[in-house]
Amino acid sequence: MGEHTRIIKLDATDSTNVFLKELLQSSGPLEDYTAIVASKQLKGRGQMGSAWESEGCKNLTFSVLKCFDSLRAEQQFLLNIGVSLAVCDALEAYEIPNLKVKWPNDIMSGSFKICGILIENVLKGQWVQHSIIGIGLNVNQERFENLDRAASLKSITGHFYDLDGLLNQILEKLQGHLDAMEGKTMAQLLPTYEKHLFRKDKPSTFTNADGELFMGFIRGVSSTGKLVVELEDRIFKEFDLKEVTLLY
Repeated sequence: MGEHTRIIKLDATDSTNVFLKELLQSSGPLEDYTAIVASKQLKGRGQMGSAWESEGCKNLTFSVLKCFDSLRAEQQFLLNIGVSLAVCDALEAYEIPNLKVKWPNDIMSGSFKICGILIENVLKGQWVQHSIIGIGLNVNQERFENLDRAASLKSITGHFYDLDGLLNQILEKLQGHLDAMEGKTMAQLLPTYEKHLFRKDKPSTFTNADGELFMGFIRGVSSTGKLVVELEDRIFKEFDLKEVTLLY
């Protein structure tokens, strides 16, 4: 796939995910893999507010539309797998070291978060009709105030990166992974994802929904995309996204 033809570039927007949702409502169907890219995102969600948005034109902030014919709602974690592995794949080509996925889909290099992913699925009955995939990748920004676990590609490797080239690389990998994903099962795709799982089989500290601390080992991911943690006395427990936070 050559140059990505469906890229809409904005100088600034509150949120590329919101912009893409509103565009879908106002313009009707859009071509698959339409991407909205903002040089400056003003209200990026899940990116800890102002420290993320203060440096425009240094990072990649974009959202991609993916339409589905036959993705069942109970299999929607396949998307988290496809998107995470696509980003890892793209970054491996740039030799970014020690890439891992912090469940469900933050991308880490070593113990630093370099990329956040927000997937919003629109369901129709028991099917996923389409997804809006928001990706925020720290590229050339070098200072991260108040974010002790954040880093960028440049702060890790010392190299400066061309944002357009990087964007095209990620979009290409995204299309490859997501096209190949339809019709596949969790059982087929989970092993590769689990190989990339951050802190797998290492003693880790978590908080539960009530904010209580507990210790455990991440052992894998269930067929519905829940995190499988081994607690003491060989008790295995599955956690949903809102039920657990990994504290590293």
